[in-house]
Amino acid sequence: MIDIALLRAEPELVRENIRKKFQDGKVGLVDEAIALDDRRRALQTEGDTLRAARNALSKQIGVLMREKKTEEAEKVKAEVNADAARLAAIEAETAEVSNALKNVMMRIPNIISPDTPIGKDDSENVERQRFLEPRVPDFEIPYHVDILEKLSGIDLTSARKTSGQGFYYLTGDIARLHSAILAYARDFMIGKGFTYCIPPFMIRSDVVSGVMSFEEMDGMMYKIEGEDLYLIGTSEHSMIGRFMNTTLDESQLPLLLTSYSPCFRKEKGSHGLEERGIYRIHQFEKQEMIVICKPEESEAWYEKMWNYTVELFVSMCIPVRTLECCSGDLADLKYRSVDVEAWSPRQKKYFEVGSCSNLTDAQARRLGIHYKSATGNKFAHTLNNTVVAPPRMLIAFVENHLRADGSVNIPEVLRPYMGGQKEIVPKK
Repeated sequence: MIDIALLRAEPELVRENIRKKFQDGKVGLVDEAIALDDRRRALQTEGDTLRAARNALSKQIGVLMREKKTEEAEKVKAEVNADAARLAAIEAETAEVSNALKNVMMRIPNIISPDTPIGKDDSENVERQRFLEPRVPDFEIPYHVDILEKLSGIDLTSARKTSGQGFYYLTGDIARLHSAILAYARDFMIGKGFTYCIPPFMIRSDVVSGVMSFEEMDGMMYKIEGEDLYLIGTSEHSMIGRFMNTTLDESQLPLLLTSYSPCFRKEKGSHGLEERGIYRIHQFEKQEMIVICKPEESEAWYEKMWNYTVELFVSMCIPVRTLECCSGDLADLKYRSVDVEAWSPRQKKYFEVGSCSNLTDAQARRLGIHYKSATGNKFAHTLNNTVVAPPRMLIAFVENHLRADGSVNIPEVLRPYMGGQKEIVPKK
């Protein structure tokens, strides 16, 4: 949610920002917000005037009563009562207008970074940098599910019977590898100075509406029937929600947190669930990183955070590249975002394995996250980034470490988490 003061001062900047995101249908929200804000401020002025008058009249009643001027005092009392009725109506309308204004403001996108490329969708994202040389072996690489099945590591058939499409069982060494990657990512981030957390996996609706746009919520979140609870789509949701309506001390910033959680997503309106794959699924696990910092620090943390993900993948000998997300590919709360993509030797192209985002103060305004500074309370900046999400990581991992005989090499950094195991071999 942007600052209402910015919208008042530079409405055309806000309109142009909406156009840059190719959301022309939302341009009218600017005038709607201005009209509601004007009405709210007029009501507040009228209310303040009436309260001041009521206080003055109340004192006058006391004076008149002491002077035994009962008839005059009664007339003033009647005036006070009339003012009280009008004041009650003003307060009720103010609450209604304020709520309507908040709903409109929550639909206006955050101002995007000057460095964000302008484009309609992810096809217009811009490559920034590549890390490690992509490798295409001299033998055919099977589809990732075929690799995992030969390693006795996945069971999609049983998952379809128990849960439906978009679910899976991981077994044996592949299940252990999945856990090893998460444990390694956890320790990697702790080594970078982040505090490890395991958050609640369900959150209330006021947290959901604070951490994401209405469109994202509808397309992602699973609602718990009969309760004000949603399953989280990523641990960022409950991690940021932890600080809702909180005023932090400046000395506490930056807060560096890394969290593990399962993630649940409807994938409504997505590109579709693969028939056999685990690229786009309803349930997966992830290690996340979250930073809450002062505004002047957020861009530096943005660069550090995606670099941590790159470093993690490179340490496991997986080539990656980074893409700066264009304006049309940014969710409404994002100031800027960079995708990390891993190399697929089978497809001979890169695919997304994580995303790093700077949301400036957009989330903090929706959730009421402040910090105390020498010049008063200010809204903090929030950032989030995927450290690793093993289902997609597993695809990149097995493709990049597959040998001609069907075995999969385990990089040295992961061997301590695999009991010293150096490879995963097909079962006879």
